[in-house]
Amino acid sequence: MGVSAASSTPGWRPPLHPIDGGGLDAPAALDLLRRGDLEITARLVDASNTTLCCDICADGVTGRCVYKPVRGERALWDFPDGTLAARELAAYEVSEQLGLGIVPPTILRDGPFGEGMVQLWIDTDVTVDLVALTRSDDSQLRRIALFDVVINNADRKGGHLLPAPSGRIHGIDHGVTFHTDGKLRTLLWTWRGRRLDAEETALLDDLREALAGPFRDRLEELLTVTEVDALTVRVDGLLAEGRFPLPSGDWPAIPWPPF
Repeated sequence: MGVSAASSTPGWRPPLHPIDGGGLDAPAALDLLRRGDLEITARLVDASNTTLCCDICADGVTGRCVYKPVRGERALWDFPDGTLAARELAAYEVSEQLGLGIVPPTILRDGPFGEGMVQLWIDTDVTVDLVALTRSDDSQLRRIALFDVVINNADRKGGHLLPAPSGRIHGIDHGVTFHTDGKLRTLLWTWRGRRLDAEETALLDDLREALAGPFRDRLEELLTVTEVDALTVRVDGLLAEGRFPLPSGDWPAIPWPPF
């Protein structure tokens, strides 16, 4: 994975704290996700697409993960069929390239119901009030808000934020992202119109440089050329404006339901 200048900035944290990921750091989690045997234990019935909870085991190392098979994706009018799992992985790749560790370790692999996205299960701090959190000025949420603008996230609900025991806030459910049209819908509008800080500008500069190199080739394995072009245009626009965007009047600003 690419690592940006974020690793030397004050707000940077390691990609995954073991206390959040069942005792696994990021390299161990990715290895387990790639090699482990999946055993389905439950289905998240509130999810719009088939979302299965699994135990995963390899060489005595165990963990938990979420498996979303491509064949279980619900057809959408504005996204091509069978592309949501790849978009989830692309979101993880961008999160890692930025060096922010927002998205839990994620891969594409075969599973009990065919190819799908497999993502490490993140333990959450159930004492955190999600409503209050989304209304706060938390610096981690600000970084997630910027990330959502970059990936054009059409569905940042409150329930897609995972406050973990370490204090880190993870973001999940990035299937409806990277559209070529502006579709940003999010609860995180606290920073609308505010200027980007120096660290955010540096992150975007690094990402823009990466998009002119091999990282672009990696994303083109997951997205269309046009979608990667649109990603580059969004980054260029953010750097040119130097501000968080305002809500668009052409698209609902907040997802429904919001949680």
